[in-house]
Amino acid sequence: MRLALISDIHANLEALEATFYDIADRSIDRIVCLGDIVGYNSDAAACIALIRGADCVCVAGNHDLAACGRITTRKFSGSAARAVAWTRQKLSADDLDFLENLPLKANIGNRVIAVHGALHSETDCASVRLDNDKQRMQSFDSLMTHPSGARICAFGHTHHAAIYELRGNLVAMSAEEHVQLRDTSYYLINPGTIGEPRSAERRATYMILDLERRTVTTRYVDYQASAAFVATHRPGLASRFGLAGLASRWRA
Repeated sequence: MRLALISDIHANLEALEATFYDIADRSIDRIVCLGDIVGYNSDAAACIALIRGADCVCVAGNHDLAACGRITTRKFSGSAARAVAWTRQKLSADDLDFLENLPLKANIGNRVIAVHGALHSETDCASVRLDNDKQRMQSFDSLMTHPSGARICAFGHTHHAAIYELRGNLVAMSAEEHVQLRDTSYYLINPGTIGEPRSAERRATYMILDLERRTVTTRYVDYQASAAFVATHRPGLASRFGLAGLASRWRA
């Protein structure tokens, strides 16, 4: 099974469309969205439509939860809170219902656990950031005792792509574009951000997790350079992406 891990789209339609075009050429079985479909940018409804049309496994991000009213924006920055308020007014009742019903965690075949922020938090797992060793170790502890037996947790929220490996009692971080996973290690995998970069890397980033070959490959998509191509081919997006084909392969 080959999974495309995407996260933190933040209503950036151009970035999401360009990423979907890239995914379409990679023989992916299913897309896993790690949350924050909405927020900051202006195309929340269109991004929700693409995520739903692609039959993604999807968990809720903190911006998704705030937009539909499941959490407050008390801990958000001023700009993030204003974006949430604006987004809420632009979404349909159906869009808001979709966000409201997103799970906080998803179990993918007892092999991968998907969250937005952190695995170890039960009530605030969409907001806790795995941005330091203490927090990451707590999520590793939760992963090691998870009833699914999964050894991989995919998360987002920090907007920085990285792979963390727990081997014995040691945690190592890799930013390599292609990583071979060990059978005996545990992993926290962050694919970075599709639509809201917060580093010198301005391209959209996502990861391909091949569960049979036990590899993780980071993909970089220059969506600004791809914007004209995507606009020209937008009417054929669904057929080129093969949404029905992806869904049928997953169900099979």
